[in-house]
Amino acid sequence: MAEGDAETVTARTVFGALRLAGAIACAAALVHRLFWGLSSRTIAGENFFAYLTVESNCALVVILVIGAVLAFSRATDPRWFTVALALVLTWTITAGLAFALIVWQAGVRGIRVDVPWSDHLLHFWLPACTALAWVLTPGHRGVPWWVIPTSLAFPLAWGGVTLWRGPAVGWYPYYFLDPRQVAGPLEFLVTSAIALSIFAIVATVLVVISRLRRHGHPRPPV
Repeated sequence: MAEGDAETVTARTVFGALRLAGAIACAAALVHRLFWGLSSRTIAGENFFAYLTVESNCALVVILVIGAVLAFSRATDPRWFTVALALVLTWTITAGLAFALIVWQAGVRGIRVDVPWSDHLLHFWLPACTALAWVLTPGHRGVPWWVIPTSLAFPLAWGGVTLWRGPAVGWYPYYFLDPRQVAGPLEFLVTSAIALSIFAIVATVLVVISRLRRHGHPRPPV
């Protein structure tokens, strides 16, 4: 085996192990956050799976496990996986940014927000680590531009279901979706537009990085 090939195999093995470790850490944080929320005996705890963060991190666990298998068995990731990973990372990274903004605004308003270690991991550490891995992991493919509008499909669908479900349960996972906590339709539309723009910006950054890396290295075989 050529020296370059051996280095690629070693690098892919290392990142495969890191992907698997990330999946385990994410799953552990989700389990802890579930039981932490249930122990609080609040409606938020009972609606654990209604959070976009939770749903997107469940998807992250699945995609990281698949990515670990691919890293252990292939020199490059197939294009469908890179596209799927870009979409999931867009959702998890944006959810982390939104959570940081919510915590900051709560502090400004004097509202107490308890943030357990699992929330720190899900909203801050995992998004940061996966973003770094996106830049460094060998064997990535260039991501097509259509990933950017496609990344909005999940938050739009999630938002639609949340708005439909909210009145029935009397609860919304995020304050800016609750008609009782916003100053009318204009604030709701502006805040929602800002949230969607953040998704699009994060997706754009991930696409640009992937395409720059593709042009900077020989294109791998299909």
